[in-house]
Amino acid sequence: MTTPDSPVLRVAGRPVGRYVTRPELPARLSPRPYLHPVTTLAGTAVTELSPADHIHHLGVGVAVPDVEGHNFWGGRTYVRDQGPTELDNHGAQRHSSFQLRDPDGFVEELRWIASGTELLRERRTVAATELTGAAWALDFTFSLTNVTQDPLSIGSPATNGRPGAAYGGFFWRARKEQGAPDVFTVDREGEAAIHGTCADWVALAGGTWTLVFAGATDQTRRDPWFVRADEYPGVGSSLASDARLPIPPGETVVRRIVTVVADGRLPRLEVAALVRKAVSQ
Repeated sequence: MTTPDSPVLRVAGRPVGRYVTRPELPARLSPRPYLHPVTTLAGTAVTELSPADHIHHLGVGVAVPDVEGHNFWGGRTYVRDQGPTELDNHGAQRHSSFQLRDPDGFVEELRWIASGTELLRERRTVAATELTGAAWALDFTFSLTNVTQDPLSIGSPATNGRPGAAYGGFFWRARKEQGAPDVFTVDREGEAAIHGTCADWVALAGGTWTLVFAGATDQTRRDPWFVRADEYPGVGSSLASDARLPIPPGETVVRRIVTVVADGRLPRLEVAALVRKAVSQ
């Protein structure tokens, strides 16, 4: 059932995702709107919410571990020369309003607040589109504007000294199954070969489902992928990989990721065809 705080996304009349705008979460989890559950057209869940291994993983959304020292990811903060550390530095993303709401998507405004101050204003556009009888696409665009009078920058554990941990930005926590999912791109296979690299798309294939993540703008495609399969299944697009991402006052950072959500384990050729169709729509 659709409620004012939890609209349901539909594709061809079928529910495929619930968007929670005002979650009741402890501050340590960096409360923020998220999509969960997200399902295939056949109804298979392909997201997880607050799993035991990482309780701050919240389905599909935008999470950033370091916005000028404030944690919008949840959990511990990686401190240079110290490691993961419990800090009282968590921010929250607050839903302000919907500019548009339809059964197949919405446009939302959010405020990123930490220590009582609004740092970023976000405009989030989400749309669900049918691709085939067994696949649909989630088109997710977010724009972050620095609304302060001072320069801000986005960092990650990697930019703070932890190699290989450049998470932060769009992030999809996938369904954990008994075996690890397969990970592949057009020409590579496996977490080790893909994590931290750039690719037009990355596929995550579970037992009866496939997720395919594609950067849909030139700038988004330049961001490396953060990929986890063995420890837990998740894929993100890294805003701050080798260096912090500056956002001067009044300036805006925009990223767009399109995710194909399909029933079955898809081969490369079919994945490539679906990605082309999804990104061109």
